[in-house]
Amino acid sequence: MDDLFDIVEDETLSLDDSNNNDIDKNKKEETKEEKIDSKPKKSMLEKYGENLTTKVYVTNPAIAREDEIEKTILTILTPEKSAILVGKAGIGKTAIVEGIAYKIQKDEVPNAIKGYDIIKVNTSSLLGKYETEDGTEELRINILLKEVEKAKNVILFIDEIHTLVIESRNSGIDFVNAMKPALSRGDVKVIGATTLDEYNQYLIRDKAFLRRFEKIDVQEPDAKTTVKILMGSYPRIEKQTGVKLAYSQFVIEKLMTFIVDMTSEYKRVYELGSRYPDNALSLLSKAFSYAKFDNSPFVTFKHFYKAIMNCQSVYSNVVKEESEKFKKEFKEFLEKENVDLNDY
Repeated sequence: MDDLFDIVEDETLSLDDSNNNDIDKNKKEETKEEKIDSKPKKSMLEKYGENLTTKVYVTNPAIAREDEIEKTILTILTPEKSAILVGKAGIGKTAIVEGIAYKIQKDEVPNAIKGYDIIKVNTSSLLGKYETEDGTEELRINILLKEVEKAKNVILFIDEIHTLVIESRNSGIDFVNAMKPALSRGDVKVIGATTLDEYNQYLIRDKAFLRRFEKIDVQEPDAKTTVKILMGSYPRIEKQTGVKLAYSQFVIEKLMTFIVDMTSEYKRVYELGSRYPDNALSLLSKAFSYAKFDNSPFVTFKHFYKAIMNCQSVYSNVVKEESEKFKKEFKEFLEKENVDLNDY
């Protein structure tokens, strides 16, 4: 009889163990499902990229850059070739890429790239590994390239593309060699941007990598072109700041011409002052910032004068000379607006 009880007890314990195992197994499966579900649903392109083609552009971001835009598009259309924009800092290389995105928005590009997305990615975001939904780990750069190949209608924009070489040395992840096969096949199209110094220092040594790219030289715009860029760009600054520039087009053009002249090459702080159009745009934006600081709905001559007096991209003696020149050239407007220049 005792033996019978022992058998029943053993069977009961066995059933309990079996049930406990099933419960543990179910919990593990649930935990695994929760773990998978908790993983980010965004792709690498969505998570780490900025879509320039869906960006809102108040005005054309690449005024007077039609030649560079055409060369870049022609390169992208060439089998097994990508483009690299090379030029000094602050001259508008990124604006050229945004100009292509703007043209895609407006359907003003060849049929072959209509509907394309231009995705800007930073090299730093490609460092490390990424855990996929099946639990395996893979290098971010490899996942990104696979996504671009699969999408077939994506152009990658890598600003400061020379950092691919730098990070390949520092991080142990060979970005350059990871990209070469896809670039060679033409499965991935890239627009890179870098300065001439960094191009010569980092990129020119890797002939195999550069063979996949067509170099497009980007020159600094001249003064006349920079005035045109400022005239086309101030509506964007108005939109960004909520402050209006309410003078006539004639007066506005005089102001823009003054800014461009003040920030010309030999007046800039050597190697610190940026170049056209960036330095002129910065000074213009600063005037709008002063107006916003004053809670003014309009940017006035007072705000332009304050921006000039606090300009750090040109030499201090230039600031002094240009401020006196500003007082004389716009004396009528300063008096009309009752601007007391002794306050600044």
